[in-house]
Amino acid sequence: MAFELPTKNVLAKEKPNKHSKINKVVAIMSGKGGVGKSSVTALTAVALRDNGYNVGILDADITGPSIPKIFGLDGKKSTYSEMGIKPMESPLKGIKVISINLLLEDTEAPVIWRAPLITQTIKQFFTEVQWGELDYLLIDLPPGTGDVPLTIMQSIPLNGIIVVSSPQDLVRLIVKKSVNMSNTMKVPVLGLVENMSYFKCPDNGIKYNIFGEGKVKGVAEEMGLELLGKLPIDPVLSKLSDDGKIEEYTAENEEFGEIFGNKIVEIIGGLK
Repeated sequence: MAFELPTKNVLAKEKPNKHSKINKVVAIMSGKGGVGKSSVTALTAVALRDNGYNVGILDADITGPSIPKIFGLDGKKSTYSEMGIKPMESPLKGIKVISINLLLEDTEAPVIWRAPLITQTIKQFFTEVQWGELDYLLIDLPPGTGDVPLTIMQSIPLNGIIVVSSPQDLVRLIVKKSVNMSNTMKVPVLGLVENMSYFKCPDNGIKYNIFGEGKVKGVAEEMGLELLGKLPIDPVLSKLSDDGKIEEYTAENEEFGEIFGNKIVEIIGGLK
């Protein structure tokens, strides 16, 4: 008998608690780690907030959470009440955030959990957190196409996914896996972002393709998807992220402004 992959989405969708009203849910996904997915999630949240939307971020990367760090929430702790778990708010723009690092006593302790406990925790982040009224909840997925992305696509009502990748030729296979997983689970892919696409020298303005010529555009065309843009390597963004001040980032590069000031806000803001 031939082996067939399971394709049916049979789990019931989870609902937020009665003190939360979430209009749309968008996940940010990458096929591999180290491509700047959390930065894209954070910048998307900031762009939506700057356009007047109420935004939350669910950090679903339980074993490698980075959202609290880049928003300056390291050392902060969420609290509990009869209304649910209270998310933290980013210091500058009031973006609501929940992450495992906002619940652990020792944020440097490794989370050595098996998959069922990790996936149950993420579902609780959606159902037991007191999100209030959100226009958009962004979910920062862990890399890959394993248990956590599968559980989220099956059990949380996603309105779309943005796929983030780096420029290398290897991404052709990796991006296709992410997109095909989304298609299998019947979650629309809103577009692709090529991160770390190039470095623009501040002295002479020349662009250097440090990781080689980008391949994501070809994948996007091949799969009938939109390439939302190519993001450069920006040391200023890296420094602000390390300092927990990503909300202070002002992009001088036109690509950042085009992607986060226009395309992503337009696409997410236009979700039905």
